[in-house]
Amino acid sequence: MMWKWLGALLLFPVQMVYLVVKAAVCLVLPPKLRDLSQENVLVTGGGRGIGRHLAREFARRGARKIILWGRTEKCLKETTEEIRMMGTECHYFICDVGNREEVYRQAKAVREKVGDITILVNNAAVVHGKSLMDSDDDALLKSQHINTLGQFWTTKAFLPRMLELQNGHIVCLNSVLALSAIPGAIDYCTSKASSFAFMESLTLGLLDCPGVNATTVLPFHTSTEMFQGMRIRFPSLFPPLKPETVARRTVEAVQTNQAFLLLPWTMHVLVILKSILPQAALEEIYKFSGSYTCMNTFKGRT
Repeated sequence: MMWKWLGALLLFPVQMVYLVVKAAVCLVLPPKLRDLSQENVLVTGGGRGIGRHLAREFARRGARKIILWGRTEKCLKETTEEIRMMGTECHYFICDVGNREEVYRQAKAVREKVGDITILVNNAAVVHGKSLMDSDDDALLKSQHINTLGQFWTTKAFLPRMLELQNGHIVCLNSVLALSAIPGAIDYCTSKASSFAFMESLTLGLLDCPGVNATTVLPFHTSTEMFQGMRIRFPSLFPPLKPETVARRTVEAVQTNQAFLLLPWTMHVLVILKSILPQAALEEIYKFSGSYTCMNTFKGRT
């Protein structure tokens, strides 16, 4: 037994070096992309914003079927027609992912009408955009139900069949605010931090499940209606991401089976700084970058 543990102890650093070198090589060499031609993709919040761009990108890259979930039928119809014009089969279902019974009911309807879902993209989200003391209790609950609990319900609805088929992918459109919160969006930051923990736990839990994987995307501020009015102090230095860029990089991460994706790459620096700098230094960085006041002009989706 002692020799067994000693062998494992000596092998471990060799494995670490191998994996680091392998990752470095993959950064240089063009990755092999997963074929999406047999995949049925469901995108929550797929009627507008990043969700609409995700639907376009999956269709452009050859997904077999696109299924859209959302709460606004007008937006869902428009996106569905656009995807069909691209030559891809597309369906939409009105569904509030924060409503557990509705999620399970519509998941059953999807399986009966369209077939098994092999790629689930949890994109739906809301932001209240107020401080804790200015927040309405019902609005706070709504953001937690949609941004966090909604992922529990959708994943529970579709993951079992993925495990049976040994073919599936769970995707979460999260936010860098899950790792570095700001004032004025306490509901959003809290829900995204919970969502990140959910995905991290899920990703580890799927390690022994062949054919089923997970991807978590953590983008910086993206120029969509949902965060309309948010102001960055140095927009030329930290420009907001374009939703089509987030969509493209997300689909690429799915095709290369990347577990976690920070956008842009400079957000890795933020994570490192949070790990090594004292709180007083971090506070000065937040003040300098305008993070303390960026939500003061927030309007949100009209």
